[in-house]
Amino acid sequence: MNPRLPHVLLVGAAMIIFILSCMLLSRGRQSASCKSQPHNTEKTGSRSQSLVFADLSPEEMVQVVRYLQENLGVPLVDASRALPSDNCISSVDVQVPAKAEVLWFLDGGGPRPAREALAVLYLGNQPDPNITEYVVGPLPTPTYHWDVTVQKYGGKVPYHRRPTLAVEYKQIAGFLRSQVFPTAPSFMHQVIEYDETNLASLTTAPRGFQSGDRSTWFVLFQNVSGFFLHPLGLEVLVDHSSLDISQWAVSRVFYNGQYYRDMAQLESAYVQGRLGVEKVKKAAWDGDFSSMQPRAPPAAVFPVQYEPQGPRYSVRNNHVLFQAWSFAFGMSVNTGMRLFDIRYRGERIAYEISVQEALSVYGSNCPGGMSTRYMDGSFGIGRFSSPLVRGVDCPYSATYVDVHYLAQSQVSRTSKNALCVFEQNLGSPLRRHYSNLQSFYYGGLVNSALIVRSIAALGNYDYVWDFIFYQNGAIEAKVQATGYVSSSFLHGDGLRYGNRVWEHTLGTIHTHFINYKVDLDVGGVKNSLVAHDMAFEMARAPWSPELQIERPRLTKKVLDTEDQAAFRHQSKMPRYIYFAADSKNKWGHQRGYRIQIISFAGEHMPETSSMEKAISWARYKLAVTRRKEEEPTSTSIYNQNDPWMPTVAFADFINNETITNEDLVAWITAGFLHIPHSEDIPNTVTVGNSVGFLLRPYNYYDLDPSIYSHDGVFFTSEQDFTACEINSVACLPKRASCLPNFPPFTYDGFQNTSRL
Repeated sequence: MNPRLPHVLLVGAAMIIFILSCMLLSRGRQSASCKSQPHNTEKTGSRSQSLVFADLSPEEMVQVVRYLQENLGVPLVDASRALPSDNCISSVDVQVPAKAEVLWFLDGGGPRPAREALAVLYLGNQPDPNITEYVVGPLPTPTYHWDVTVQKYGGKVPYHRRPTLAVEYKQIAGFLRSQVFPTAPSFMHQVIEYDETNLASLTTAPRGFQSGDRSTWFVLFQNVSGFFLHPLGLEVLVDHSSLDISQWAVSRVFYNGQYYRDMAQLESAYVQGRLGVEKVKKAAWDGDFSSMQPRAPPAAVFPVQYEPQGPRYSVRNNHVLFQAWSFAFGMSVNTGMRLFDIRYRGERIAYEISVQEALSVYGSNCPGGMSTRYMDGSFGIGRFSSPLVRGVDCPYSATYVDVHYLAQSQVSRTSKNALCVFEQNLGSPLRRHYSNLQSFYYGGLVNSALIVRSIAALGNYDYVWDFIFYQNGAIEAKVQATGYVSSSFLHGDGLRYGNRVWEHTLGTIHTHFINYKVDLDVGGVKNSLVAHDMAFEMARAPWSPELQIERPRLTKKVLDTEDQAAFRHQSKMPRYIYFAADSKNKWGHQRGYRIQIISFAGEHMPETSSMEKAISWARYKLAVTRRKEEEPTSTSIYNQNDPWMPTVAFADFINNETITNEDLVAWITAGFLHIPHSEDIPNTVTVGNSVGFLLRPYNYYDLDPSIYSHDGVFFTSEQDFTACEINSVACLPKRASCLPNFPPFTYDGFQNTSRL
């Protein structure tokens, strides 16, 4: 179920089938004239070793569920139909082994770490209802489990912190339909034109104002395509804190700027003529202005990129090889894409790069909008990674990978084609020079990079997650936002909180903050953090001492402590900041990798807020801490529903420990302010809504490693630059003569779906 939509369409697993005639056998049949030539020498050992990070297989998930059912000693109800007072399995994911164990296995010839799963259980049918996390292993045939909750969080996790299950939204929808809306029959029929099928609702979060609350504002919309843009002005606050759903109640009702005790009081005001009614025109099923149906017919086909000799990368299980790059990949059910053991030219650059959280803070003069602070990890960034459409979401010829997950059910699900891998010619040179002075030559290198992508559809927003690998040893992490804006009903002083985008629709101002964990291991596990920048200095001109000259000089500083390495969003940060190895390059400089952040973040929530500590990672554009197994993530899925007593508070990670020559982690936050405008209708575009960071070699090598790329081009004025042996680009007409024969488009993404 969509994490925020209790009334609307349920989209199940999707499948996209494409076959290219000119690709590797794993992606389709090759034509005789367009055979692939391998560009990587695969090492079976490294491929096998990467499985230490692999996501659980459906078969392993089955074994974990069966083991828990048989050995936990408590009755377990399938989470897809559980009551709040039941016990159920919320999710099962891989338990990544401790870093020391993995490195001993990868680098030291140690034993393969035990393969284990992490199971999250909601134990509502207990004298003391709580959330418990179990490590289950070894896989594939479990024989043990142990409770790691106290070890991870310092105590039990209270039950009210549990992320909301899809079935709970369904139960709330039933409560509204059967018990709440019937108490205002005249208003619902005459003003809303309610017929039990034409309303969609959007949840808000967090759910209250203090620890223990579980009261949610549900915003009502017309149930049409793109319903997010069709608010009706009606919002209902439901107290669903009781484990007995018969005790659920409405706490407040909002309509068109006014608050009421309940729907009965709203009905009374309407019948007595004391209600300011703003009738919203009934929209067509396609949503009219909110429809994504193109307003123009198809014309000439857009450009398509393809690989004339097949892919120059390979994907096997969870391991990718591309030229000098290799890495393992996975998909956390909560936080989405993550990479491990990232190596360039055989040297590990990073142990882990992973998404941690996506936060949106909204403003509005309607209660639902003004109280919304979505922490998307609690809904499941990985769980809602959507099937990718060839030729639109990723290039047609990309390699597509299925993702398996177990969440809110005892049965695993498969999201077909939820991750894609492709090499992309970015259309500009990575480097080049044309010389027409002294000597005459041209040298350049096409900027062709490998991209790993997933797209998470979380309610109204779609996040495009990319990890990009360049030929000069740089890595980029990028997220692009698209989808629908969330809106409020336009009334009163609404224009203080956004722009009017349709007759009754206010596009509400909001911020986006994206947090990453970057465990760099530059030249080894032990690193220091060094800052380089510039300053102008005044000096006497040596050749004319009576004259002054202003010259920039290099400034250097080692950041010794975590406090020195925590940079708040509005603070000045050194423009060159890098992880430095305890080794030097040929020229006597510490080998390093620089962190370069691309961000246009809005203001962070005031630290005086009672819930700010739950999102305290967003205070910092960069914070570098010692790596600790007991600090694996910057936040917790339990923070969303109890931000007032957060289960994990990132601010506590920063305690002025020494970070010189230690195993370090960079926590990077990028973001942007979004003030929706008319061009966000029907959808926000990705252009200009892209943030992230780069990891760039800084004196790590003795020269630019891309000089060793096979794609380099160089010729002089005295050479025959039309000859293939001189200039490989001259051979493209011959080498790229094979054109792919695209089969008919098919898409199975709407199979096995249902409506609530």
